[in-house]
Amino acid sequence: MVKIREAILVEGRYDKNTLSQIVDAPILESSGFGIFKDKQQLALLRRVAQERGLIVFTDSDGAGFVIRNHIKSAIPGKFLKHAYIPDIPGKEKRKSAPGKEGKLGVEGMSRDIILEALRRAGATIEEEASEHKAEITKQDLMELGLSGGANAQEKRKQLLKACNFPEHMSANAMLQALNLLYSLEELKQILQSL
Repeated sequence: MVKIREAILVEGRYDKNTLSQIVDAPILESSGFGIFKDKQQLALLRRVAQERGLIVFTDSDGAGFVIRNHIKSAIPGKFLKHAYIPDIPGKEKRKSAPGKEGKLGVEGMSRDIILEALRRAGATIEEEASEHKAEITKQDLMELGLSGGANAQEKRKQLLKACNFPEHMSANAMLQALNLLYSLEELKQILQSL
């Protein structure tokens, strides 16, 4: 498992699943063209890009480039890196037929191709021994009343609004976003201000 400092933006869950088996990094999904309508998701991507950098890793087909160009226009280039996969004809194992352009997407790439694309993009590969802030855990969310207790759902809604996160974010997605942007102490301070 290769540890990468930047967050990585992919198109969908199958791309995320492939990358999560290869790299230790926050992996976010654009939900394909859903990124065009979701202003809150775009705002979250902007914040993540400013905090730790964002690697845009979309398919090499036309749709992938449309999504990539949208991100380029919405987030300053100094916070972005772009990873490109080669044009390889074929279809992913889960599909019955190849995509419209007949190319493999991120999910169909080998480990070596993905790592090479990330290296060429300038990904910051960190040592396993590097100092890492303590992550916010599900247990922390329970202790802070954000999970599993009375009014936990309402408290999560207030937190999502205070952090300017998408309102329909799942608890797991919220936890990932909190770990990208805040420490446990910062989270406690936000909750005290609610």
